[in-house]
Amino acid sequence: MENKNVESFELDHTKVKAPYVRRCCVLDGPKGDKVTKFDLRFLQPNYEAFGTAAMHGLEHLLAHELRNHIDGVIDLSPMGCRTGFYLSVWGEREAKEIKEALEKSLNIILDASEMPAANEIQCGNYRDLSLFGAKEYTKNALKKGFSLDIYEK
Repeated sequence: MENKNVESFELDHTKVKAPYVRRCCVLDGPKGDKVTKFDLRFLQPNYEAFGTAAMHGLEHLLAHELRNHIDGVIDLSPMGCRTGFYLSVWGEREAKEIKEALEKSLNIILDASEMPAANEIQCGNYRDLSLFGAKEYTKNALKKGFSLDIYEK
């Protein structure tokens, strides 16, 4: 099967060293709009993976908290490989800005006492959320430290 220009399929996942923040691309819209996509990698590809309840919980927490630190968040999406998240924001943005906002958000998440949108009205799988698990992955990622160089720790 040929690669249909899927940016993440061009990344050599055997060489990266998580955790890191990587600017994947800047997309130009037909009316001059720009959207920047980031790879927020928490876990080492092909060696680690989030448990689903913890990842789902961290998605809820980050979707809520990142918007307090970054203007123009479009979406935060979990990666199918369960090693991190994709973040899309309006405008042309740099990884350093996103890394700083991510670290601020994660430090606030460590003190969270409840899960946002943890109910059947706001979430399609509200029973599969783990605040404890989300905090454990957060602690581990912060302890290792997020890099802006995806090939060095």
